[in-house]
Amino acid sequence: MRKKSAMLAAFLGLSLAVSGCGGGASKPESPGAAPSEGPKGGDANKEIRMIMQYGLFDPAKEYTSQYINEKTGYNVEYEMLPAEKANEKLNLLVANKESFDVMKLNSEQFYNLATSGALEPIDDLLAAHGNHINQAIKPESWGSATIDGKKYAIPETGAGVSVGEELVVRQDWLDELGLSIPTTTDELYNVLKTIKEKKNIIPLTGSKDSVYGDIAYGDIAATFGILTDWKEVDGKLVHKAEQPEMKEFLAFMNKLYKEGLLDTEMPINTAQKAIEKFASGKAAVYKLAWWNAGSTISALNQNFPDAKVSVIPYLKGKDGKAVVGADTKTSWFIAIPKSSKNKEEAMKFLNAKLEPETFKGLAIGTEGVHHEVKDGKYYPILPKFNDDLGNASAFVTGVDEEKYPIYWQARVRKDPIVQNYFETFQKNAEGIIVIDPMSKAPPINAVSKNTLKLRTLLNDNMLKFISGSEPLENYDKFLEQWRAEGGADMVKAANEWYQTKKIIGGFTSSLRSRLLFFQKKFR
Repeated sequence: MRKKSAMLAAFLGLSLAVSGCGGGASKPESPGAAPSEGPKGGDANKEIRMIMQYGLFDPAKEYTSQYINEKTGYNVEYEMLPAEKANEKLNLLVANKESFDVMKLNSEQFYNLATSGALEPIDDLLAAHGNHINQAIKPESWGSATIDGKKYAIPETGAGVSVGEELVVRQDWLDELGLSIPTTTDELYNVLKTIKEKKNIIPLTGSKDSVYGDIAYGDIAATFGILTDWKEVDGKLVHKAEQPEMKEFLAFMNKLYKEGLLDTEMPINTAQKAIEKFASGKAAVYKLAWWNAGSTISALNQNFPDAKVSVIPYLKGKDGKAVVGADTKTSWFIAIPKSSKNKEEAMKFLNAKLEPETFKGLAIGTEGVHHEVKDGKYYPILPKFNDDLGNASAFVTGVDEEKYPIYWQARVRKDPIVQNYFETFQKNAEGIIVIDPMSKAPPINAVSKNTLKLRTLLNDNMLKFISGSEPLENYDKFLEQWRAEGGADMVKAANEWYQTKKIIGGFTSSLRSRLLFFQKKFR
């Protein structure tokens, strides 16, 4: 019996060690995790200096900043980075060892500061003072802020997994022509062809900036297997540029372009111009973003009071299934600089902001003043919601990842049209979303420094292949250029991270399985 107990104790101890490394087991609260004295965790009259991103407002005069001071017990002084040359300004502040306590950083800023030794590892601070933070942030989210096994920031992940756009079509024209809503690319092709022949308008419009936004992502490209930037194939990460299916997608789009089924001005269209074409009755199909639904549909109805619009559900691929890609990358990184003289107070302050009721007030204000609850959903009370909480997201330093997506939808419900399209898009995507496997990766140098450049190179060439100004036979030649200009390095670095992640994940999973076995056996 003693031998059995000793074996179980050993496994329990090992499992706790692994869970402490981000394995995902529930985190026990340490005795030091309870908030300190003060309204919500900080000592009254304590001061915190925070760097935030640029915005067109004075932080000190915002309702949200005053709310934070009141609820946390800290007086916070904010300094915004400039709109231009923000990185240079940030680097100068760090080099001069300015006494800031909290920084809200983008991915590039976070990686540069963390790898140069300018940020404080926060593992110990989280264990001592981060009970609300540890409860709010999901275990899998920490990976994006972890470098060499140490956490250097609180990951701010935004409003959760959702889709933003979906194809819409003039339903009144489909009815007029006796057409059904398409469910595959073949059916879409036939619908577009009939519309061109019978109506003599642009069948499908889009913009030069949205090869993946307005036309491809989640709809047409997804039917060919092009879902997100990265895809796991046989245990390895493959970038969309190198996926064989990319050529098939480009060939289909080129066919639409050559036959006049795709707006021939797409390579020069601005996003606004494409919207105007749909709203003015010059185009039949457009990929609508839910946040533009209010203005787009209102303009269409003003021009054509009898117009009807239907959402085209995500198209099915060759296997008869519909899928849509989504990216859940960390939006912001909340870090404590090494130069801070108040590191413990900084963590207490950040923890206090994620106390459940405090965070709810930060996100959607006070019930009866800023929002109301109807049918179990949060609705904004206007104009008070906008007046007080219009810039609230700038002050967020990590979110309750379970509840924030629910709170955040109050912002969608400012406009019934926007709400309708948002909820319709999410319902259509339910159960078919595929997450980019690189979403929770930490900033990787070869990826971070090459992503924007290579995305621009890819999108520019995709427009050429779609329009036919560059023959598709030259795609492999383009791919050689893409690899030479950083693509090869980016793919190599991404896979090195991914293989390490799989090894650690496999070890942790195996250990948990063994632990459960011993717990059941010796119970």
